[in-house]
Amino acid sequence: MRNPSRPLSPHLTIWRWGPHMAVSILHRATGAALSIAGGIGLTWWLAAAASGPEQYARFMRVAHSWIGMVVVVGLSWAFFQHLFSGLRHLLLDTGAGYELRTNRTWAIMTMVGSAAATLAVWAYIFSARG
Repeated sequence: MRNPSRPLSPHLTIWRWGPHMAVSILHRATGAALSIAGGIGLTWWLAAAASGPEQYARFMRVAHSWIGMVVVVGLSWAFFQHLFSGLRHLLLDTGAGYELRTNRTWAIMTMVGSAAATLAVWAYIFSARG
C-alpha cells in the first residue's frame, strides 16, 4: 500500500555522476567479487590440496596461467579498492569529509590508491621472483 504523501526516491538519471558514486558502486562490486571469486578460488585450492599431487599441480598450472594471473591481480585490486573505500566510509562515519571537494578528493584517492597499491605489490612479487 503506497502512501501518496510520502516522497519517492529520485531516479539515478537525475543525479550527476561523480567519483563518489563510482566508489560507492565499486565498493559493492568489489565486495561481491571478493566473496564469490575468492570463495571459489579458496575452495578449489583446498579441494585440490586435499585431492592429491595431480589435482594440486593442475590447480597451480591454472593459477599460474595468464587467465589465473588476471584473476589474482584483479582480486588483489578488488581487495585494495574495497579496503580503501571501507576506510573512507569509516572516516565519513565520524562526520568528516562531507564537504563536496573533500568527498570528491577522497573518492578519487581510493581509486588511485588501490591502483598504486596493486601495482606496488605485484611489482614487488615479480621483482622477487627474479
